[in-house]
Amino acid sequence: MTVSAACISVFLLAENRLLREALARILGKKNDIDVVGAASHSPSVLNAIATTSPQVLLFDPPDVRSGIAFLRVLRETMPGLKVVMIGMELDSELFIPAVREGIAGYMLMDATATEIVAAVRSVMNSGAVCPPELCHALFRYVAGQRPSFPSFAVKHQLGLTRREQQLVEMVGRGFTNKEIAQELGLSEQTIKNHIHRMLRKVGASDRLQAVEVCRNHGFLTA
Repeated sequence: MTVSAACISVFLLAENRLLREALARILGKKNDIDVVGAASHSPSVLNAIATTSPQVLLFDPPDVRSGIAFLRVLRETMPGLKVVMIGMELDSELFIPAVREGIAGYMLMDATATEIVAAVRSVMNSGAVCPPELCHALFRYVAGQRPSFPSFAVKHQLGLTRREQQLVEMVGRGFTNKEIAQELGLSEQTIKNHIHRMLRKVGASDRLQAVEVCRNHGFLTA
């Protein structure tokens, strides 16, 4: 398909076929938007996206960890691609890491057709879009970047145990508490208790801020 220079080319990446078809119908009605491709998640989907050369990707991630990992690859291989993520909930554990990986927009699954179209147009014009309810999480994240954290010597100053260091690393890789519990063979409540103690030691108000403490002091590199 030949796309007019005045049109915004969009690729739809979502596991759910009904969602892909609904988005295609919504966007296909607009004269300034062309859907150049649609696919579910697969090992070959990066090639499909690259082949169609979209300007905007509407992305419904299968889960937090794989979604963030996929965004990281996109940022490295297609740095000019504008990504609008579609999330099920007001989930800061997905939203903030996704912002770090360069998304330009975050829409909820119950967004209206008008909101979806507006988001595509906005990010194409160098705008950014997110639900108002997530603005507070974004402000807290930005405020947490100021250089007022306690110095981070993993063992000697803050006294993080080996387990707590392991948890920080897994949280930084996008694991949820449930996924960490399954990976380590522990209960989800045990993981919550470990993370609560770890937050207190590093002086962070939430797990995302704790990750930034560690990253800012060289403990995490990704």
